[in-house]
Amino acid sequence: MSNTKINEILHRVKSFPSMPGAGVKMLSLLEGLDTTVTEIEEILRYDPGLTANVLKLANSAYFGVPSKIGSLNQAVILLGVKRLIQLVVASCVSSIMDKSVAGYDWPSGNLWRHSIAVSIASEALVKGKKRVKTEDVFTPALLHDVGKLVLGSFVDQELEAIHTLAAKGIPFVVAENMILGTDHAEIGARILANWNLPAEVINAVRWHHDPDSPDASSMQMDVIYLANILCQTPDTSGPDAGHAVELSPAVIDRLGIQLDQFESISEKVAHWVDELSNALAFS
Repeated sequence: MSNTKINEILHRVKSFPSMPGAGVKMLSLLEGLDTTVTEIEEILRYDPGLTANVLKLANSAYFGVPSKIGSLNQAVILLGVKRLIQLVVASCVSSIMDKSVAGYDWPSGNLWRHSIAVSIASEALVKGKKRVKTEDVFTPALLHDVGKLVLGSFVDQELEAIHTLAAKGIPFVVAENMILGTDHAEIGARILANWNLPAEVINAVRWHHDPDSPDASSMQMDVIYLANILCQTPDTSGPDAGHAVELSPAVIDRLGIQLDQFESISEKVAHWVDELSNALAFS
């Protein structure tokens, strides 16, 4: 791939829509151990529409809150600060990611739905585990394929060459990199770096197809890698869907996952994806 094409791709990354201001400010609070409801309310006070969307999402049955949440203060009490920040970020990026994706043959809404499914699967995989918490995987899982929004048109231009390699048994993401000189995971990481997301989120997105890389070393990466595979069903649209994938034995071992758990997790994803998709379908 020529330097010109790489430069064109990187220029597209720079011009990709930025994270809305409220999302950026909320992310700056993510690392704080003493973030207060007052700080969150101060950020959201000038965006009542976003606040309404966040409360709608917080009241989704998926989060299992026993009583209706009517305020940000109540949301923090029942869900916690970190989860509330995640809901703000999800609300902010929903309109960016709910797009059709050229090159990957995903009509409008399919990428977002897949992203939600991977988030649900990720949380199911870590439930009850001490080394990683559900709130640590929701955001990177939701954003793991954001790079496709930039790279899709370039994949579309080179689709025949990519398919030729894929037909030889080369994984689609590897063929993508061989032809374009980069792949959607790397491009996604660059986008999230531009959004100033935490390093652990960026790295989990960067290596979600290659958790055994020497540069990859976190439970988040392992979880999102496995959740993504679990959500790649034969009826999923897209050129890279439905292909048999050999699971990394090292990931299975590190996570302590039993293969017979996969069916149960798949059932949970099928049960909750509509609920969460509808909750994130903001007007």
